[in-house]
Amino acid sequence: MDNSWDYNSGNSELRMGRALSVKGYRDKVFLMTKIDGRTKASFTSQLEESLNRLLVEHLDLVQFHENIRPDDADRIFAEGGAFEAALAAREAGKVRFIGFTGHKSAAYHLHMIDIAKQHGFTFDTVQMPLNVFDAHYESFEKQVLPVAQSLDMGILAMKTFGDHELLDTGAVDPIDMLQYGMNLPTSVVITGIDKPEILEQAVRAATTFRPLSADAVAAILAKTAHVARDGSHEFYKTSHFFDSTFQNPSWLG
Repeated sequence: MDNSWDYNSGNSELRMGRALSVKGYRDKVFLMTKIDGRTKASFTSQLEESLNRLLVEHLDLVQFHENIRPDDADRIFAEGGAFEAALAAREAGKVRFIGFTGHKSAAYHLHMIDIAKQHGFTFDTVQMPLNVFDAHYESFEKQVLPVAQSLDMGILAMKTFGDHELLDTGAVDPIDMLQYGMNLPTSVVITGIDKPEILEQAVRAATTFRPLSADAVAAILAKTAHVARDGSHEFYKTSHFFDSTFQNPSWLG
């Protein structure tokens, strides 16, 4: 179950916490959240807030949120940085696994993986845009996915629909978009669900999924090539519209 310290000003974690407090639910989910803080102090403070909101004593996964700047990795791994706090939280049993997310640049993801390696660390997970548009422009699929696979990292696909922007082009059916992500070597394809019919759509995509042939993948990509080549619909890459920490830099600490 995906969440973040900053989603809906913390209300997303509060709502999920109330749901998970129903007897037995917590044990049935793999629970994660994302933390914005780049310093040890800000990361620790935000993590404690998240745990309190979610009404849990530990998370299965915590991820450094929005690796969207050239220096985010450097700040996280600096002395007194968030990486120190994440390790301390893991040692204390408050988190099981550590990963990072971002939707801006494959180069920033590769830098994060590289600087972690310099510190003798391999991330457990990486979350990134993997969809039928990404394959054509500044592609995480082509640049980051093979590296993450080689390191046996859990691969979390996001931006399946790019909010609604990719859907609005009408280039590909939503089921095909979901199943394209599932056909990649992903651990999970994250899709936001805000109404019952969207939940039913996700269930339908999962229950009808069969591995796609090379021809089927090529056909899907051919449908998006003409509208995806310049990244104009991938606002998460080409604008700051989705960058919550850009709009609220104080959250970085």
